[in-house]
Amino acid sequence: MERYKHLNTYLKEKFGERTLKICVDAGFTCPNRDNTKGRNGCIFCSERGSGEHLKTIDIASQVQNHLNSYRGQRANKFIVYFQNFSNTYDTVENLKQKYDKALIDDRIVGIAIATRPDCIDEKIVKLLKSYTDKYYVFVELGLQTSNDDTGILINRCYLAQDFVNAVALLNKYNIDVVAHIMVGLPNETFEDIKNTVDFINTQNIQGLKIHSTYVVQNTVLEKMYLDKVYNPISLEYYLNCVKYIITHISPDVVIHRISGDAPKDILVAPTWNSHKKLVLNGITKIFEEENLYQGMNYLSNKN
Repeated sequence: MERYKHLNTYLKEKFGERTLKICVDAGFTCPNRDNTKGRNGCIFCSERGSGEHLKTIDIASQVQNHLNSYRGQRANKFIVYFQNFSNTYDTVENLKQKYDKALIDDRIVGIAIATRPDCIDEKIVKLLKSYTDKYYVFVELGLQTSNDDTGILINRCYLAQDFVNAVALLNKYNIDVVAHIMVGLPNETFEDIKNTVDFINTQNIQGLKIHSTYVVQNTVLEKMYLDKVYNPISLEYYLNCVKYIITHISPDVVIHRISGDAPKDILVAPTWNSHKKLVLNGITKIFEEENLYQGMNYLSNKN
């Protein structure tokens, strides 16, 4: 039995078979990198953003290369995932051109868009809605934390209220929302994790990604780490936080991820972040030994 709602299972039920992602770098940036709201991005974010650095390759070629590789043999259906930086941060016309360039194969059944909540407006949501007749569309919104003081510290340059506004707009057009939250941000405590979970549970979201905070080269967070201003969390603490999050989040929410994939070539700390199975196996063991399951405490809190 699955003790929490896995993305792979959800997609298999939705599409009738295994469905995988194709990660795309469409050459976007962010308003806290281009000096619109700030510079250098969030303190933990490298110049690559998240995921693979593929900006030198056009979008269609990224998709085709994936489908032509061994990865294209692992499934018959795929979701194109616009991953790096803020993938709604452009004009509607340019966004449509970029999204369309990825939709080159009948095996593509969905579009996933990672972005910031302050880079969502009604015109953009209407554009996303226009794809839903043919594709499953969902938007991943980086919240990281509901604590706006932490938001300032990490140079997020938007408020928790911006997340609320973006979720409401996406809800209006029936587009699924996946929230990103992070464990181990500077100065945050277990109480902050609880508050963020409580905040998330007030929102109509359909998915959740849980990430640990790790230090990579050439970031503000690396300087904080080297200056001994920031201390990375332990694996034990992370597992304890993930346990709390999953057992307190709504049982209807699909868990897209419980561990961030640290880029090994630029990872500084903590070293356990480069071993994804430590997290996956650790959570499986805890949930089985303690007979835990998703939402068990969410339900009791609602009664």
